[in-house]
Amino acid sequence: MQSPGKDARPVGSAAPYERHRPETTRLYQLVEAHYPVFVAQLATRGTPLPEYVQREFTDYLRCGRLEHGFLRVRCESCHAERLVAFSCKRRGFCPSCGARRMAESAALLVDEVLPAVPMRQWVLSFPFPLRFLFASRPKIMGKVLAIVYRVLATHLIHKAGFTHATARTGAVTLIQRFGGALNLNVHFHMLLLDGVYVDSPAGPRFRWVKAPSSAELRQLSHTIAHRVGRFLECQGLLVRDDESAQLTLNAPDDDDPMHTLIGHSITYRIATGPRQGRKVLTLQTLPAINEPPDIGVGNVSGFSLHAGVAAKANERHKLERLCRYIARPAVSEKRLSLTAHGQVRYSLKTPWHDGTTHVIFEPLDFIARLAALVPKPRVNLTRYHGVLAPNSKYRALITPAQRGKGRKPQTSDSPADRTPIERHAAMTWAQRLKRVFNIDITTCQDCGGAMKVIACIEDPDVIQKILTHLQLNTETTASRALPEPRAPPISDLFDTL
Repeated sequence: MQSPGKDARPVGSAAPYERHRPETTRLYQLVEAHYPVFVAQLATRGTPLPEYVQREFTDYLRCGRLEHGFLRVRCESCHAERLVAFSCKRRGFCPSCGARRMAESAALLVDEVLPAVPMRQWVLSFPFPLRFLFASRPKIMGKVLAIVYRVLATHLIHKAGFTHATARTGAVTLIQRFGGALNLNVHFHMLLLDGVYVDSPAGPRFRWVKAPSSAELRQLSHTIAHRVGRFLECQGLLVRDDESAQLTLNAPDDDDPMHTLIGHSITYRIATGPRQGRKVLTLQTLPAINEPPDIGVGNVSGFSLHAGVAAKANERHKLERLCRYIARPAVSEKRLSLTAHGQVRYSLKTPWHDGTTHVIFEPLDFIARLAALVPKPRVNLTRYHGVLAPNSKYRALITPAQRGKGRKPQTSDSPADRTPIERHAAMTWAQRLKRVFNIDITTCQDCGGAMKVIACIEDPDVIQKILTHLQLNTETTASRALPEPRAPPISDLFDTL
C-alpha cells in the first residue's frame, strides 16, 4: 500500500484517494539522478555502502511506482478500477512512509498506550562524540537510555515524596536520529508521566508532580552526564586523560565505511568532493538582537535537557500532535529546493542563533547526508519504560487498551465488545489508511459503491501489459528533468530582521 505524505483532515468526510507520484518530487529525482554516481564514487575508493543502506535507497526508488507492483481494487457496483502502488516501508528518509508511520504511531500511542493522565516531554541531546558512538553502537545507546530513565524516574518519585518501593512511573521514548539541517543527531524524546502511580485498595492512583525548575534541570543534566560518563568509562569506550581529567572517546577499531559519513554529518561538514571536511555552506540573515535566555533548559558538558512541553489529562488532541511531532519523518520535501547552480538548498524550520536560515549541499554530499540517516537494521527506535513496559503488571491496569480487561485481551464476536488493541489488530490496510490519513479507498468515487481488492500484481510482464493498456507507463529519467530552481521565500529570509 502506498502511503500518502499528508496529514489527515480534522473535520469533514474522507478525502478521495489520489495515487502518490514520488517520481514527480524533487527528493526522488535527486536520489534517482545522483545516487548511482555516489555509489560508484565510493566503490572506486574501496569503501562501498553497507548492504542495509543500499537497500534503503533501492527500495525508496521503488516506493509508490506502479511498475514495481500494485493492488487492483474494483468497485462491486460499477466495476470501476484503480491501482494502489506498494510502499517501501523503510525507516530512513522516505517522506511518504515516514508520514504514514508518524500518524499511525501517534494514533497507537494515544489510543492504546498512554493513560489519561498529565504527560510531559523530556528532550535530551548529547555531545558530538556520544552521537557518533550511539549511531555506530546502538546497544550502548540502549543501555544509556536505561540510565537516563532511572535518573528521571527517581527524580519524579522523590519529588512526589515517595520511594521506589511505594511509587512508580513510566515513559515512552522515541529515539530521533536527525536534526533540522539533515544532520545526524541521535537524541531522546521521552514522554514521561507527569507524576507517579501509588498503590491503593482501589488500584493504582496517580499523583501529579510540579514541573521541573531550571535549577532541577541543570542538576539532572549534571547527574546524567556523570553517570553516563562513568558507565562508558567502565565499558572502555571513554578514556580519561590523567593530566586534564577529561574523558575522550576511544576511537573504534573496525573499518566501517559509514563512520566517515556519520562523523561528517554529525559535525555539519561536507562528506565528499573537493571540499571534504569543510563546514557546510549556509545562508544567513541578521540574528535577533536580544536572544532570550535558555529558560527551562539544563546544559552541562554538552548534555542538554529540556522539559518545557506538557499535556494535561484532558488534552488528548494536544498529546497526539506532540506524538506526531516527535515521530515525524527526517526529510521535509516542502523545505527542499535547488539553487540556480544546481546545489541542494534545505531551509531550517527555525533560524539558528547566528541567523542561519538555509544550508546548501552539493548533490553528492546531499546523498551522503541521506545515507547517514539510515538506522542499522533491527534497532528499535521506540522504547517503553516502567509501568508502560510490556512486561509490567501495571500496564494492564492503566493503559487504555487493556484497562478493565486484564492482561490478555479477550476475544469477542461483536466488534463493539472488542478492546482497542483487538480492534487495531483486526483493522485491514484500507481501514488503517482511512484512520491515519482520512482517505477512503473502500468507497468508489464514481458511484459510492464498495471497493474490493481483486488482485495483487507482482509479475513484471503482467505489470507491463496492464500499464501499457491503461497508458500509465512512466517517463524515463532522461525525459524527466529536475524542477526549475527557485529562490528561498522572502518571508523565510527576513522574518528575523
